[in-house]
Amino acid sequence: MKHMLANIRSYGFKDEKVLKAMAAVPRHEFVPTDQAAHAYDDTPLPIGRGQTISQPYIVAEMTRLLNAKPGDKVLEVGVGSGYQAAVLAELTSRVFGVEIVETLAEEARARLGRLGYDAVHIRHGDGYHGWPEEAPFDGIVVTAAAPIAPRPLLDQLAPQGRMVIPIGPSGGTQDLMLFKKDVEGHIAGEFIMAVRFVPFTRGEAKGED
Repeated sequence: MKHMLANIRSYGFKDEKVLKAMAAVPRHEFVPTDQAAHAYDDTPLPIGRGQTISQPYIVAEMTRLLNAKPGDKVLEVGVGSGYQAAVLAELTSRVFGVEIVETLAEEARARLGRLGYDAVHIRHGDGYHGWPEEAPFDGIVVTAAAPIAPRPLLDQLAPQGRMVIPIGPSGGTQDLMLFKKDVEGHIAGEFIMAVRFVPFTRGEAKGED
């Protein structure tokens, strides 16, 4: 854990609120057993079903950009193993997540419950549509690369809300973008950095390899 936090700081990262949240989450619980020895390395790791758990620095940066505060309602699209949702749950008690791979959604729900993250709500479904019944959200974080920002997600942002999402082609480098909605509902996007994420999956995905 200490070397993970040190690696994140080595990028010039200074948001102690986010670092404290990440220090509270046992990352080794969110990776397969055969990857546990590398859980705190500054690298993405496979979690099965063609998905990954993101590099710790990228998790830290996306969390910082979301700027979640106590009482905020946030949505994660692409829950995976549940790690990002757990980090967000250290910052606010209202966390919702959508995962298209049913087995990953079930495993994440069970894992988060076992670790005491009872306030995190996970559903299986197509994250393109967000979670309209729970909208609006103060923050939305998308952990898969989409060709464009999904309109339903932008629509589900609350006034002054933020969405962090990688935009670009699968299999290559994407742009990590921060979208902000003002009080009048106007949306502006800002490029943050180049990243590489698994592709955004649409439709009904199978739950097995």
